[in-house]
Amino acid sequence: MSRFYVFPFLRVILNFLISIFKIDKQTIPLCSTKTVVFNLLYFLVGSRFNLKIVRTVTKAEVIAQIVEKTGIDKADVQKVVETFFEVVKDNMTKGENIYFRGFGSFVNKKRARKTARNIAKNVAIIIEPHYVPSFKPAKTFAEAVKNNLKVEESREEAAV
Repeated sequence: MSRFYVFPFLRVILNFLISIFKIDKQTIPLCSTKTVVFNLLYFLVGSRFNLKIVRTVTKAEVIAQIVEKTGIDKADVQKVVETFFEVVKDNMTKGENIYFRGFGSFVNKKRARKTARNIAKNVAIIIEPHYVPSFKPAKTFAEAVKNNLKVEESREEAAV
């Protein structure tokens, strides 16, 4: 059963690309039409114009990866992940920072009082000092990401 259901115009684009390039629908992986169209367009156009599509991972995909790596029941993993996010939110709303050695820190950053402008009414407004949650990766984590992305970019350049 295929899952081509996202947007009608994307389905039209997908069918057009499939007919032009004589692609068998059975070879397309089971994912949304939007994903398939973006992947096909990137393959056809993106590599020629040096475009890069950044893939995001959803919470459900993270849970599935944890289940696969640990063998723990999906419901238990989902409960642990939800509880983790809840604990992080609760502690940060209390004004506490959270530190994970080797991973990073969830910190509350203070924003100073500033004057802004409402351009619709042309009025100056004062924004009071407030805190904004942020994440700062650990040096080892940031270096690992930086080095891994450099390796991928060099592979892409070598392939072109």
